[in-house]
Amino acid sequence: MSRLRLTCVLILFLLTASFLVGCSSSPSKRTEVEHQNLQRDYEVRDASDTIRPGWIADPAQWGKEQKEFDQYRFFGFETTPKVDRETACDLAKTNARSDIAAEIATFIEKQLGSSKEGSASIDQNNPDTRPLREFIEVTLAEKTKALIHGAQVFKSYWEKRQYLQSKGAKRDYIGYTCAALIRIEKDRVKQAVEEAANHVIKKVDDPETKENVKKALKDVSENFDKAKQGLM
Repeated sequence: MSRLRLTCVLILFLLTASFLVGCSSSPSKRTEVEHQNLQRDYEVRDASDTIRPGWIADPAQWGKEQKEFDQYRFFGFETTPKVDRETACDLAKTNARSDIAAEIATFIEKQLGSSKEGSASIDQNNPDTRPLREFIEVTLAEKTKALIHGAQVFKSYWEKRQYLQSKGAKRDYIGYTCAALIRIEKDRVKQAVEEAANHVIKKVDDPETKENVKKALKDVSENFDKAKQGLM
């Protein structure tokens, strides 16, 4: 074999080997994303894990990548800085459950507003619909909170942060943040959505309006689940 041909073979071999190594060392798909260029006003002094979990930013998307997705739905909440870790984590767990109820109530309100029947039923210019509007806007989330059964704290994560005025914080102080991921069975979520919708329907006295609300909230639990999957 000529020297030129041997050189070409060696170059080809090295290029192929380099490509294979690059492919094998490429990071697998993961939910966690590290933002290199963010200018934070704090430094993390301690944490419950060396990696900030991806479920904090998007619990629904994180849940779609889990093997339990066919059975469970995932919701999350992260606190603002608190004086101690215990307070932060207690609030995270409590507010994560409240967020489920608020998300269901908001979705029901949007369903009513986006449908022809629902828009007629909650007409902003009709004073007769004021009690229904107030119930949806003010009371429904609190009512729905009582319907959230079987919600479990699946994961939690906390950080001890040193906020620094030199980095843009209003003052120097230490604060603890905590995030909680709630796992709840898909069927229980469906049941809660349907019961919340029934609360709205029962709030209507006028027969014609009640029928319009029923039409607007038809399949609301299925639509809520589709929205959680990013299909709506």
